[in-house]
Amino acid sequence: MKNLKDLANAKSFKDIASPGNLKALLVIGLVKKLVVLAIIFVPQWLSAQNDQQLRRRSQFELLPVTSKDIVFVGNSITEGGLWSEIFNNARVKNRGIGGETTTDVLNRLYQVTDGKPKKVFLMIGINDFNSNPTNKDNAVQKNIRTIVERIQKESPKTKIYVQSILPVSKDRVDRDRELRKVNPDLEKMCEEKGVAYIDLYTTFADENGNLKKEYTFADGLHLNGAGYMAWAEIIRPYVK
Repeated sequence: MKNLKDLANAKSFKDIASPGNLKALLVIGLVKKLVVLAIIFVPQWLSAQNDQQLRRRSQFELLPVTSKDIVFVGNSITEGGLWSEIFNNARVKNRGIGGETTTDVLNRLYQVTDGKPKKVFLMIGINDFNSNPTNKDNAVQKNIRTIVERIQKESPKTKIYVQSILPVSKDRVDRDRELRKVNPDLEKMCEEKGVAYIDLYTTFADENGNLKKEYTFADGLHLNGAGYMAWAEIIRPYVK
């Protein structure tokens, strides 16, 4: 802050050209560039993500689920899995959409329940913390409960498997703190509702509760190939 004050009080080129002030100018220039880049590219990124969501939702409208299908529902973590290939089963359908929250899944759940699928594997909730970092009013737990109740009501014969939300890296400590509260609540809810709860968190968390590095990329959130294979081995008995 001292250099910024010096710049404001500079009375000559010599004052401005001092080493400290030049460094401050460079910082200011970098910040300005970052702001400009954010103004240009953040809206483009958000628009691209929204377009991707719309593309998948519109296809799901025209690709019906059937009573013989096993359906994976969730966000980008689910979307990234090549589930039909992993399980060598064309009846396994991926209904994950990147960026979605529990509310988004509720809004399109009819695309799944209308087909009365054989099984549903659900993992959702991590993106909710973007708009609600402290999970005020236990919104994630309440929405997942509502998802389960709607499936039970709209497709009573469907077997439901609620998967724990995966851990995240230490750089996302705010989400991790809330995750440690959410998953135990989900397990209790599943017991109450008579549906299966699958604990993925324990396998994917290291000794500090962070997502294991061997299962993720630099973002500490999304899974790599090894991560998906580890996930598949846990749920394979339930899929079959």
